[in-house]
Amino acid sequence: MTHTSHFPADFQWGVATSAFQIEGAAYEDGKGPSIWDRFCENPNNIKDHSNGLIACEHYHRYQEDVDIIASLNLDTYRFSMAWPRVQPLGHGAWNEAGFDFYDRLLDALAKKNIAAHLTLYHWDLPQALQDAGGWLSRDTAYRFADYAEEVARRFGNRVATIATHNEPWCTANLGHGNAQFAPGIADEKSAIQVSHHLLLSHGLAMSAMRAVGASAKLGIVLNQWTADAATDSEADRAMAELEYARSVQWFMDPIFKGHYPELALRAHGENAPVIHAGDMDVIHQTIDFLGVNYYFRAWCSAANPPLPAPALQGVTDMGWEIYPQGLTELLMALQAEYILPPIYITENGMASADQLEDEKIPDTDRINYIKMHLDALSQAIEAGVNVRGYFLWSLLDNFEWNSGYAKRFGIVHVDYATQTRRLKDSAVWYRDYVSRQRVATMSEFILR
Repeated sequence: MTHTSHFPADFQWGVATSAFQIEGAAYEDGKGPSIWDRFCENPNNIKDHSNGLIACEHYHRYQEDVDIIASLNLDTYRFSMAWPRVQPLGHGAWNEAGFDFYDRLLDALAKKNIAAHLTLYHWDLPQALQDAGGWLSRDTAYRFADYAEEVARRFGNRVATIATHNEPWCTANLGHGNAQFAPGIADEKSAIQVSHHLLLSHGLAMSAMRAVGASAKLGIVLNQWTADAATDSEADRAMAELEYARSVQWFMDPIFKGHYPELALRAHGENAPVIHAGDMDVIHQTIDFLGVNYYFRAWCSAANPPLPAPALQGVTDMGWEIYPQGLTELLMALQAEYILPPIYITENGMASADQLEDEKIPDTDRINYIKMHLDALSQAIEAGVNVRGYFLWSLLDNFEWNSGYAKRFGIVHVDYATQTRRLKDSAVWYRDYVSRQRVATMSEFILR
């Protein structure tokens, strides 16, 4: 029997983007350089040797992009603010021209009745702060809190939510653990210390924003996955348990329990972070919502070579296993372990090798991916998990970090030579799916 997805009447439907991936205008109107601007200066860091100087030109085309969101019948939009656009050095003077851009964007969204969900940090640290030590420096956590306070003071009553960080796991491990992402450092001890400073900055920012009295709900966005043992062997099960502790619990436990997971701390050994007195109290404070980004599961095989995941639903253009039931399993596991606030699925989507065919982009694989994950999400909601909204990643094809422009996650195709936007078949499908869900919910309400 097939599962019929059903979502609550007040469920929010949206799309998501991030500043560096779409804005372009890298040095316009007083914006300072970010670590990603610097990282892209070495073309060998990016697989197609590209950069974010122009990206999708959203800085100049935001009105068109907001119109597209509205045309898709969506009621929410998640985006990030570029810290160096509003504070070029990461400390000191504010750049009013930068704030003016986000002011105009919020006006445009409000006119279309689209709720704004703002992320403060989606990986583009001001380069000036990196020059002073970046996230490895404890001082950066305090500079981030200053930034958060100013943004909340200006915009805290105009946005629905403010997330402190997007995927701190990536900032720590890909930026400082294996050098795949900016700032391009490969040192495990540094990565673990950075993860602590990110969590500390989250807690400091929460306190600073609350002090301003903003009406926005405040939280954080974490990328998460289940960790599945390839076999029932003791080695595989232990590997899966440690993977989950070092990724999911490493960020969840400090926020919701006030301490790091013991298993991961023991495994880190001498690489464990330096923690100052009072740090865990700062981190362990109530949040209004939790953002969960889900793309794949962790498949844990201690064999040499590792046993491959079965990939029964295929893989994406990133090479990631498609495993929709992992979303249900993850949400159920989180609910069993933590006392959770409302959850948003803040990112979910797939890269696909989309091709333009007679002015259309028939991305059937993406449609199937989204539908399977929405079915999985619906099952978690029916089981009692309090999920309030879903943000599809991404609105636009964009700069996919160290993959450059070669990987397309958008439901809107971008021709980078002309900046022409075209709805892919998935955009039309998503629009119609959301409309059907709303009609079904309204019909049910009337029948009551």
